[in-house]
Amino acid sequence: MENLQKILSEIIAEFIPNFMSVDEISRLSGGSSNESWKIDINTKEDKKILVFRRTPGGNLKDEESNNFVDIVDEAKVMDIAKDFDVPVPKILKVINHKDIGKGFFMQFIKGETLGNRIVNNEGFKIIRPRLAEKCGEIIANIHKIPISKFNNIRTSEAEEELLRYEEVYKSHNQYIPVFEYTISWLKDNLPKKIPLKLIHGDFRNGNLVISNEDLIPGVLDWELFHLGDPYEDLSWICVNSWRFNRIDLPVGGFGKREDMYLSYEKISNEKLDRSRLKFWEVLGTLKWGIMCLNMIEIYRSGFDKSIDRASIGRRSSETEIDLIRKIIIS
Repeated sequence: MENLQKILSEIIAEFIPNFMSVDEISRLSGGSSNESWKIDINTKEDKKILVFRRTPGGNLKDEESNNFVDIVDEAKVMDIAKDFDVPVPKILKVINHKDIGKGFFMQFIKGETLGNRIVNNEGFKIIRPRLAEKCGEIIANIHKIPISKFNNIRTSEAEEELLRYEEVYKSHNQYIPVFEYTISWLKDNLPKKIPLKLIHGDFRNGNLVISNEDLIPGVLDWELFHLGDPYEDLSWICVNSWRFNRIDLPVGGFGKREDMYLSYEKISNEKLDRSRLKFWEVLGTLKWGIMCLNMIEIYRSGFDKSIDRASIGRRSSETEIDLIRKIIIS
């Protein structure tokens, strides 16, 4: 930690005017694959807060994962997104350092990111009913980002996404009846192909900065962005795991589907197929269950012994209940 702080201080001095010292660095929770660090600094004028994103330990090669984009591309998409009215932190500097690896520094946005607090804290009671509409607006703007801005962007349509996660599931050598049935159901209900768009890939409660002043001043964790079915983003935020026990409010535990859908239709000028959304919500729930299996394996391997990995891993069984409810009961 001391060595990391020393290296970060040397780099920050290169792009922050009148930089004096780093007060404290602390790791933030969240992020599917990358680390986020909060950095409190002193300048001659005042105190500031920065966020530093990097691959775990600074040495994971992004290409070893088929799903996660190179962290430099994550910074690039965020920098471009702001030009399409998508609220994102300002990118301050991108690095590829011999000792701490690839990463980037970005602006710290004040607000709440913990989903449980967002759906339960009395302080957000007034704005919660407005968040679903705002999500629809932001997702529509994300889908306007031209794919021509990127080279070699990962593409994943419905069938490809399903087969990829089926392969990952089988690699764990576990037999989970609910997962087996869900995979079969999804194969029988594959949606027709539609034009693909750039999607966030992890748009959900927990990756959004919420504030009473600006509603959603920041969308975080772009490490899964890709070219895909736009319905994926609209359904992922409705997966029950992101509702934090508010199953009556499907959009992130704070809003209604129709509020988000209508807002998206207004901004995008496209009519949504409501039946198509169920497929992606079921697939999203299955994907999260399989991701949880991945998390516990990463923890067991010793590659990343953070408590986040272990606590997330145990949630795989919760998705089985969600899948039964979504496919059979609803």
